[in-house]
Amino acid sequence: MLWAVLNDPRLSKAQAAAISDGEIYLSSASVWEIGIKRALGKLDVPPEVFEIAVEAGCRPLPISWTHAQAAADLPMHHGDPFDRMLIAQARCEGLRLASSDAKFAAYDLDLIA
Repeated sequence: MLWAVLNDPRLSKAQAAAISDGEIYLSSASVWEIGIKRALGKLDVPPEVFEIAVEAGCRPLPISWTHAQAAADLPMHHGDPFDRMLIAQARCEGLRLASSDAKFAAYDLDLIA
């Protein structure tokens, strides 16, 4: 999400095309992770990044109990709890997930790398 709304060159052409062609969901897990990293000084993004995301058409994707259980049941190919939630949400909701994280490929999901 950050790469897309901030026009970061690390966003792949495939990811940019998929984002421009469909509905974009922003997980509560991403909002939470970005907030934590900003507060710790590990991420420098504008304070209005979420307003930019909304203006760009991002829709909220809340975390449900089903998502939480699915994340807990995932094999431990990836140890980051935020990323595991994104994987679980994508699988539960039948969504394509845009990520350049190579560890995501170990999971059964529609990944846009």
